[in-house]
Amino acid sequence: METAANTEEISCHFDGLAFEERFGMLVDAEYNNRKDNKLHRLIKDASFDQPDASIEDIDYKSGRKLNKNLIYQLADCGYIPEHMNIFIPGAMGSGKSYLACALGLATCRQYYTVKYASFPNLLIALKTARDSQCYDKVLKQYSKPTVLIIDEWLQYQPSFEEQKDLLALLQKKVRKTSTIFCSQIEKKEWIDHLSAQDSTLSEAILDRIIYDGYEISIEYTDPEKAKSMREVHRIKRSIKE
Repeated sequence: METAANTEEISCHFDGLAFEERFGMLVDAEYNNRKDNKLHRLIKDASFDQPDASIEDIDYKSGRKLNKNLIYQLADCGYIPEHMNIFIPGAMGSGKSYLACALGLATCRQYYTVKYASFPNLLIALKTARDSQCYDKVLKQYSKPTVLIIDEWLQYQPSFEEQKDLLALLQKKVRKTSTIFCSQIEKKEWIDHLSAQDSTLSEAILDRIIYDGYEISIEYTDPEKAKSMREVHRIKRSIKE
């Protein structure tokens, strides 16, 4: 906390500067204030499941094998101009959501837009939009952000109508924006979870996502030492993972 003497000292120092220097300091302060406000808006609008997630706080010693170099490379957001996707497979509690949110927050710090959604909630939003005739508006809400995070990807097998919604969304995003997919299901098994009713539709969905991306595998190296990332980071358990 500044004392009156400190405040007076700062004021005297400011008064002793030339007009150009004082004006430059005011411009810098306003610029930094606007950047901070923009960052706060980006984080709020993203609706992260875990808004306190951080790349720097990722635990690499909790019985899991993680590619630290790849994670830091992706945190620099170089994949975004290439419109690449990120796939994060892993078991329940392995830290998929935390890692995705950490990457999302790193993206916000680069002043890109991000949107987080669980797979069930995404499908509900699209179905509700279809029924209420605001489909294009809701599609835009999920396709426009620079990075869309879909957590719990293929948690259950989507219906034929839900697959059509997914295809419509992914078609708007392909080679325009990026998506982070978190799933308990290995990528090689995705076709089996999609193709119950229409293999052509399922293949069209996968064709728009699986060939352009990086994969961050979260593998158990020592089950006895493995802890849920919710336990490591003291995150309250929710229905989202």
